[in-house]
Amino acid sequence: MKTKIASFLSIVALSLLTLTTGAFADVEEGFYEKDHVRGFISIGADYRGMRSEFQRYVNTMAFKNWGHQRDASYYNVKDSAWVDTTLSYSGSLPGYNKFDDYYFGLHVNIGAQYKQFLTWFDINFMPMQTSERPADSYTASVVASSDIADNASPKKIYPTLYDVEWFTYGADWMFGWKLFGEHTFINLIPSVGFGFNIINFHYASNFTLEERDNPEHTEIVRDRFYSTMATTLTGELEFRIELGRLGLGGYGGYRFVRYNDPDIEGFTNFKGKNETDNVGDTWYLGVRATWYFLSQWEKKQADKL
Repeated sequence: MKTKIASFLSIVALSLLTLTTGAFADVEEGFYEKDHVRGFISIGADYRGMRSEFQRYVNTMAFKNWGHQRDASYYNVKDSAWVDTTLSYSGSLPGYNKFDDYYFGLHVNIGAQYKQFLTWFDINFMPMQTSERPADSYTASVVASSDIADNASPKKIYPTLYDVEWFTYGADWMFGWKLFGEHTFINLIPSVGFGFNIINFHYASNFTLEERDNPEHTEIVRDRFYSTMATTLTGELEFRIELGRLGLGGYGGYRFVRYNDPDIEGFTNFKGKNETDNVGDTWYLGVRATWYFLSQWEKKQADKL
């Protein structure tokens, strides 16, 4: 995941270097008038409707139950000896509430405008979604029904339960165009962008993961968040009213997201692996406030007054 983030940031850095090099070109070269570029910052909030595949993905991943393992021993009557072994335990998670098919997104946008063209970085995040644990522990019983399991001790274990939680955050590089002009009172702004997103899960217990092709290789799920990354593609349309340097807008759009397989304690190929599509698509409706900074040209005009 770190490699993919680094690759994305490298592309962004190279693109910004190209734009910056052009930005400091002389006006006489005819590329554009750099004195007319003005920056802006926005804050926004939106309602995110999750596609059914996304809701299924979240609830499937968040409430995974891989069971537990424990070292045990049993007395082998035939050999008149105690035998050490590892037993698997399993039980149903009790009483957790599944997650809804929506959440609220929060956004900070930082960008620049030149005439009718806009480009910005949309940094997005969301409040934590939590399904509270119904008890401190739950009962897990021995899975096997062999003599080993029947003679083994203990017959049951009581693993600790945690709150199940998930949240996402990420960033998109957006490009937009003001359809009705640079400084009109009312404007429509279509935009598209690409970026990355990271989804994070906190699981219900300290489950035992087994490697799919090597059951002797196991790891314990810890009391922490596990993350996986996705690339994103976003399309958006904003209706904006501009009151001088303040812009107030309502917007809607669609965000296309496909998550990678999760990496849990170094495992990407484990038994009980997620069997849903790693879809994270959302449609959204929101509101946004934008503050424009003065361009160098606007500052010069203000100084003349």
